[in-house]
Amino acid sequence: MNALEEALGIRLLNRTTRSVAPTEAGQRLLERLAPALNDIRRAIAEVDELRDTPSGTLRINAPAPAVDHVLCPLAFAFMEAYREVNIEIISDAAVIDIVEQGFDAGVRFGKQLAQDMIALPLGPPLRYAIVASPDYIERHGRPRSPQDLVDHDCIKRRFPGGTPATWRFSDGDDEIEVTPTGRLMVSSAHNELQAALAGRGIAHVFDGYSKPHVLNGGLVELLSDWSPTLPHWFLYYPSRRLPSAAMRAFLDYVRSYDWQART
Repeated sequence: MNALEEALGIRLLNRTTRSVAPTEAGQRLLERLAPALNDIRRAIAEVDELRDTPSGTLRINAPAPAVDHVLCPLAFAFMEAYREVNIEIISDAAVIDIVEQGFDAGVRFGKQLAQDMIALPLGPPLRYAIVASPDYIERHGRPRSPQDLVDHDCIKRRFPGGTPATWRFSDGDDEIEVTPTGRLMVSSAHNELQAALAGRGIAHVFDGYSKPHVLNGGLVELLSDWSPTLPHWFLYYPSRRLPSAAMRAFLDYVRSYDWQART
């Protein structure tokens, strides 16, 4: 890039110790070269099809719960089957442009997907669980309905964009949304679970996190009749980009993966 800037006699990138961003000239050049760069990527992908064994690196962006309970088990099994493919998984709950940030695929809920993406169902349906430690329940009692939570110390969570999470409940036709109140606010399900295990309050987490602790007695599930089942995650990727051989192998693996045998 330095050589190109010297040859053109103009700066294309603004560089600091923390970031690199295109100048106005660099952005214009990138926009004009975009069709040619896409042709180059397509040509490389077409040549990549000739490989007998898929190889290369797949970069996937996904929220932490999807990484913990769906993507990591899937990726570990895939890497055993395709030993020449490397996988980089980035845990991130923010909604991002996976193309702009150099990812091959992402994982999100269906309502978060752009229209120009192809999506595959990923994993089983999801379920939130309301849990607390036996010690907390002994000291503060057990809520009998979602409305009772306003009198309890709930462990709050803030999303990456800064919005506090609300807790949604469903019992047949009745749907209730509760804004939790409590002394502690965290930014991850792991910390929310950690606080619940320490008796700091009532947590609202995916049951994939809480189930082992419920089974061993470290936590007690509350309001189970009100816990709604949510749609599964989706693995998505750009419709306008020809997938590499490694990506196509991964997509085929996702389609054939038996989730019920692993839950």
